[in-house]
Amino acid sequence: MPQSVPVQAPHPRLKDTLSGLDTPFPSDIYTLDILVILEIGQVQSTMANNVERDRLSMSLFLIADDLVDRFEQRDVLSDLNDAIEFHRAALMLRPHGHPDRPMSFNSLGISLHKRFQKLGVLSDLDEAIALHRAVLELHPPGHSLRILSLITLASILHDKFRRRGVLSDLNEAIELHRAAFVLCPPAHSERIPSLHNLAVNLLDRFQQRGVLSDLDESIELHRAALVLHPPDHSGRSNTLYNLANSLRCRFVQQGVLSVLDEVIELHRAALVLRPPGHPDRSVSLDGLGCDLRDRFKQRGVLSDLDEAIELHRAALVFCSPVHFNQSMFLNNLAISLQDRFQQQGVLSDLYEAIELHRAALVLRPPGHFDRSTSLSNLAASLRVRFHRWGVLSDLDEATELHRAALVLRPPGHSGRIHSLHNLSNSLQDRFQQWGVLSDLDEAIELRRDALVLCTPGYSGQSMFLNGLAASLRSRFSQRGVLSDLDEAIELHRAALVLCPPGHSERSQSLDGLAVNLSDRFRKQGVLSDLDEAIELHRAALVLHPPGHRHRSMSLNYLATSLRERFQQWGIPSDLDEAIELLRDALVLCSPGYSEQFAFLHNLAISLLSRFAQRGVLSDHDESIELHRAVLALLPPGHSDRSSSLMSLALNLQVRFCRQGLSSDLDEAFRLYAQLSQISHVASRDDLHAAKSWAASAEKLKHDSALVAYQTTLKFLDQHVAILSSSSHHFDAVREATSSLAMDAFSCSVRHGALTTAVELVEQGRAVFWTQLARFRTPLDELSASGDTGEALAEEFKRLSFRLRNIFDASTNDQSQIRQLTMQWDDVVSRIRILPDFSHFLLPPLFSHLQKAAEDGPVIIVNASQYSCDALIVLNAQEPVHVPLKIAQADVSELSSDYHSLAEQFGSSDHELQLHKLVSLLRKLWCHIVSPVVEALRESKVLRGSRIWWCPTAEFTLLPLHAAGPYEQKSHNLSYFYISSYTPTLAALIRARWQVSRDASPQHFVAIGQANPDRGKELQCVAPELAAVAQHVAPVVSFTSLADSHATAQGALDALSQNQWLHLACHGMPDRKNPFESSFAMRDGPLTIRDIIRSHWQNPEFAFLSACHTTVGDESRPDESIHLAAAMQFSGFLSVIGSMWSVDDDVARQIVSAFYDNLVDSSGRLDCTRAAVALHKAVKTLRKKIPLEQQIVFVHIGV
Repeated sequence: MPQSVPVQAPHPRLKDTLSGLDTPFPSDIYTLDILVILEIGQVQSTMANNVERDRLSMSLFLIADDLVDRFEQRDVLSDLNDAIEFHRAALMLRPHGHPDRPMSFNSLGISLHKRFQKLGVLSDLDEAIALHRAVLELHPPGHSLRILSLITLASILHDKFRRRGVLSDLNEAIELHRAAFVLCPPAHSERIPSLHNLAVNLLDRFQQRGVLSDLDESIELHRAALVLHPPDHSGRSNTLYNLANSLRCRFVQQGVLSVLDEVIELHRAALVLRPPGHPDRSVSLDGLGCDLRDRFKQRGVLSDLDEAIELHRAALVFCSPVHFNQSMFLNNLAISLQDRFQQQGVLSDLYEAIELHRAALVLRPPGHFDRSTSLSNLAASLRVRFHRWGVLSDLDEATELHRAALVLRPPGHSGRIHSLHNLSNSLQDRFQQWGVLSDLDEAIELRRDALVLCTPGYSGQSMFLNGLAASLRSRFSQRGVLSDLDEAIELHRAALVLCPPGHSERSQSLDGLAVNLSDRFRKQGVLSDLDEAIELHRAALVLHPPGHRHRSMSLNYLATSLRERFQQWGIPSDLDEAIELLRDALVLCSPGYSEQFAFLHNLAISLLSRFAQRGVLSDHDESIELHRAVLALLPPGHSDRSSSLMSLALNLQVRFCRQGLSSDLDEAFRLYAQLSQISHVASRDDLHAAKSWAASAEKLKHDSALVAYQTTLKFLDQHVAILSSSSHHFDAVREATSSLAMDAFSCSVRHGALTTAVELVEQGRAVFWTQLARFRTPLDELSASGDTGEALAEEFKRLSFRLRNIFDASTNDQSQIRQLTMQWDDVVSRIRILPDFSHFLLPPLFSHLQKAAEDGPVIIVNASQYSCDALIVLNAQEPVHVPLKIAQADVSELSSDYHSLAEQFGSSDHELQLHKLVSLLRKLWCHIVSPVVEALRESKVLRGSRIWWCPTAEFTLLPLHAAGPYEQKSHNLSYFYISSYTPTLAALIRARWQVSRDASPQHFVAIGQANPDRGKELQCVAPELAAVAQHVAPVVSFTSLADSHATAQGALDALSQNQWLHLACHGMPDRKNPFESSFAMRDGPLTIRDIIRSHWQNPEFAFLSACHTTVGDESRPDESIHLAAAMQFSGFLSVIGSMWSVDDDVARQIVSAFYDNLVDSSGRLDCTRAAVALHKAVKTLRKKIPLEQQIVFVHIGV
């Protein structure tokens, strides 16, 4: 049975459209009430007989055909819409079995297809396909119209493939065209169209799958069609045009320029046959323009590109404003203008290209089948403008446009592979600016996905191989993992195999491989890598003869490798050749060329290298002038301007040191001072330049040093803020912070700016935890500020919760992280607009930080390469400076000695260990703690008061709380004051704010794991838990988890229901990967990552009776990534942890004494008494336990 096709009811508007049509109609047509005649269910009753119905249906059908003709002449969409409604009306009058029903199906389908081509509405296309399938069923084998039905259905399926990229549509179209071709013997009127259609479809499948036999067959079919079209045949121009398109694909595949030349000649021949007025002239003009642009890219002959642009402009002139190809012509003109900009640097070309792409996008609204192409092309132009001007908003917009294009190209879409590649390029650019590793990781994954879609023989495979190699090289540069670089080299070698001699892309693969080999040489020092790199660059240069558009870049690459070899071997001829090559490259740069500043920079540093070797003053002077020229090309706001400022400033400093001209020094620091005026969010390069400013000011004792540090720490805060709070980014945070905060503190102290010192050291330390704490900010004041504040507080909490929830999310979630971060930043900006909230989440001022000292002084102990100092922050007066007569190197030595000693605690030679420990604690007392105690006493801080140590750098690893002379008739620190620690002042303030005044029931859980999945058995865990229960159970709701119940998940679940925690188990520090530090549970580790991800309600106190719980990253102790800090920043207000190994039995004794002192007659537990309870517990056990066990536990928090 024929396929049933649902028929839509027609639009009621018909009578008004009949005037002006050429076909004569019966007079009663003009007076019919169409609403009555065509209403479903009433048609039969309105018609006197079948003859009247057939007469009416034919009249409607003819009206529709006339309207279609008029649409094609005038391009007025209402004509096409009315034609479709008349065809629907005619179809309703031709029921199943009617001899004219197939004709109505066919005509309605064709009209819907035309509207789809005009508007891009996919439902029109789907309905057209359904109608033509029905026609084909009504034209079985042997039917005279079957050939046309096969061809028509195949053509529309092919169109659907081009819009949606689903390969099954294309495969079906090819099979239908083959079936039609079989039915067309030589001399058949449809043989040539069948040859053409089959060839076009095979070409598209080749572009999708890369199977060369499809391309070869397509070309042969087009050549056969051309033979059947002699010079005077009306269809010859179409065949010439289509053969050119197939040959163009062969050129792209093989890179043979003679093929491209033939393509251009075929297009010229087709254009001759399409004179002005020919309906396809604009298509030929545009196609020839595209091919000339391709030849320009290969040979660099500018006249080809200029002609291409003129042809594209002519195509637009011949195209009406509403022509369905207009957006394509706009797009191709824009691409050619963009290419000319990249060659000649004329900004008007680039700006016109962007506007043309925006105009094309307007013509392709949401739902348009080719919108993704316009999104991608506009993004590409914005990316080019970013590379020229460095405006970061262009890069952000380009990235978002590429994401939008990728969404429109789901798995299975033929264009998905290109969207993956394009988005990865933008993400890699963004990584270069911000250093956000998730951007680079996402780029790598996208490139791998693109390569998976490359079938063998795919024409773009070498480009995707080179792209993945470039991203892996960037990750190697960031992380130094050699396997990334080795893989990049192998990918470049694979790409080179796909680009044999004569291939148009061979030079790109040669240069890419060479650059990576140079990187490996720098990493491993194997000279053969560098030598091979130079030879590869020379080979690439041969492929870029004088006049080639890429010659200047090849000269630059070769010069860079030669300079590297000079730096290795000191052979003057290598450096001289590098300089001459760079001079040649600059000669080839037209004004405004996008890479000009890079060539100037490379020549400048090459001349500086030659000056350093030979001492020729003119080389150094020229180097400075070249750096000035670079800076002139980079206006304020350009992403590379800060690096240029730094390079010129450093060069001027070198000349100042050589000649002593104060003008050079003044200019250098005027250049640096421009960094403080940067208005955009600081990038990694901005931060690097600001660090250089601070270092230079310190070295030359310039009075801008403090401003330099303030600028640098402002940049640090902005830079770190764009990193999601994930351990994936900890390396980037660690690299960015370095010793910055400690040096800034020292500088402030030396300048007498003590409150500034507190602000700066707070801003630059524990950065990771500070960022994470932003998502836990108390919002009581904001919620109480009014309806707007309450709504913003709720939105802030919701987004903060979601961002915390995806901590350490995989790279697949990075787009979600970025979107949430942007929303979160927007909420923060809106909060800052409110009265009294302008400083919300900004680095705190001293007036706020001073609140940390409300319950006792906080002593910041700082180690810097410039000085070591202590600063006592008091509640109601200015900070007190205590100079420390010890150098940073000596502090490092103390820290190293202590670390070695702590590793030996518990071994056999206890007397020797005790002697070494006492000696170390005496040094701490003499050089650090004793001067602080004297200052505290002078500041009237009473004996027995609580004090908080806030150590920095190497001081964080030392037991300051245990310092003392350890002599008879002398007192140690613990005699004078009760010590606690805090990683930052803000952490202590946050904890104080959250101390509960609630009288609701308290819930306490004691968790003990004596037999973990790793580590030796602990004998005293059960007695320890029993001691805790003995003291605590009478006053609070008490739960105990032990043995098989003490699992990682069991502990997390218990913590979600209890505010107080005692944990007895093995602590497993990981000094290299601190986020992997863990508590050993029965089923596996409970890591810092697990703790951070958890969401606990109002936690108060944690006693971590485990080893090494305050031991973290040994290379960056300032970040305090250890188990105790993780508990504190996850909400615990008061934490007791250990600095080294804890004896199992001693821990039981200290724990029992601690809870005995903590529980008082009030019947409630108070976490603010923990430090005093620990102090008293140790004092009572002092004569019973070894010294190293007396001082192993420390208190952190309130």
